[in-house]
Amino acid sequence: MDDEVLKLYGYVIISTYRYKTVESLKEDVKTPTQISSETGIRSNHISKVLKELKEKGIAECINEDYKKGKLYRLTEVGNEIAKKI
Repeated sequence: MDDEVLKLYGYVIISTYRYKTVESLKEDVKTPTQISSETGIRSNHISKVLKELKEKGIAECINEDYKKGKLYRLTEVGNEIAKKI
């Protein structure tokens, strides 16, 4: 794991919400509602966390043009981080 990925790993693990969201996404593609149900984190918080993870290149939305039912997955970097969690 290079220094940039390690910095992102640190960014994820200092937040319980980011940690749980990455952990939830490491198994499969999911909607924010599924992540919320699985982690027990309110959906408005999940939306904020997913936005942050997208900005950092850790997660991505595969159907950005949808209003509802957006699907998220980890990027290659996100998967590296998830393996360490």
